[in-house]
Amino acid sequence: MVSPLSPARTGTPSSDPAPVGGGTGVTARDPFFDNAKYLAIVLVAVGHSWEPLPGSGRVVEALYTFVYVFHMPVFIVIAGYFSRGFDMSPKRVWRLVTGVLVPYAVFEVAYTLFHRTVQTPGFPLTPTDPYWILWFLPALFLWRITTPFWQLVRWPVPLALAVAALASMSTGIGDDLQLMRVLQFLPFFVLGLRLRPEHFAYLRRTRVRVAALPVALAALLVAYWSVPRMSTSWLFKSYGARELNEPVWTGAAMTLLLFAAALVLGACFLAWVPSRRLWMTALGAGTLYGYLLHGFLIRGAQYLGGYDDPFFETPSGRIAVTLAAALLVTALCTPPVRRVFRYVVEPRMRWALRRDDSKA
Repeated sequence: MVSPLSPARTGTPSSDPAPVGGGTGVTARDPFFDNAKYLAIVLVAVGHSWEPLPGSGRVVEALYTFVYVFHMPVFIVIAGYFSRGFDMSPKRVWRLVTGVLVPYAVFEVAYTLFHRTVQTPGFPLTPTDPYWILWFLPALFLWRITTPFWQLVRWPVPLALAVAALASMSTGIGDDLQLMRVLQFLPFFVLGLRLRPEHFAYLRRTRVRVAALPVALAALLVAYWSVPRMSTSWLFKSYGARELNEPVWTGAAMTLLLFAAALVLGACFLAWVPSRRLWMTALGAGTLYGYLLHGFLIRGAQYLGGYDDPFFETPSGRIAVTLAAALLVTALCTPPVRRVFRYVVEPRMRWALRRDDSKA
């Protein structure tokens, strides 16, 4: 996953309506976005649970491709949408640091120690090279810190697409902070900055919801067709065209194609997200916890041989893995888990502020 999924808290845990932790300090929560966040984090966890499946087969690969086209773009668009009010004020910068960089530092150390315990004893701690799913935290920090610029320029989305296309054609971008991913996913964050409530309301119209079904089905068929013809590495946006042994121009072409595909499938997904308060709504406030914690379970199962049983090569085994991932990430979003891990996932750190700024 990608994924997965997003992480900065700029309001209180009980009132922040932003996706995986980011926001503008607004107090009212919209059930639609909490529902969308929950369903998206389930897709992130399920996608990650499919990766270690032995001989997953073309059907699973098609579903994997289908999901990976839009699940992280949806997260990122919503993160951008709730970053519209970010203005570099000291209060918001402090909350961005405590809501993104501090959890990143904590979980980078935690995942490194975990990897040393279950897989590679000498696994290095590399803060500038995020561990697996943790790339999203520094990415969100970088995206949000540049929000004032994207709010200033005249054509922000085309400009962000140009940046992403140039990155995909480049060979000089290193692994630091997974900058390639940061740049290639940037257009989705910038798009979120430009969206307004009426855009999401339009997606919930009956005619849009009806149209979403055949469109999604057609996309699933295309994904099935593409499995032997296209590398899923394009979907991770971690590599340039040359690294994938493709002509340079394909980087720009794939950037535009995957952006369009993600918009269409993301719209189909959001069209069917319930807009009323349901059992899943409360879980949407805890998706950062599900995102950061589910990696321990999936990587632990993989490294400790949990996927080695021949049962997981059968259709029943693949269904079992899918259901288990959905249930596990759901449990990780619940209030009891949030209470246990709140001090490392959403730290206030008022003790670190000067006395006159401690109410930030």
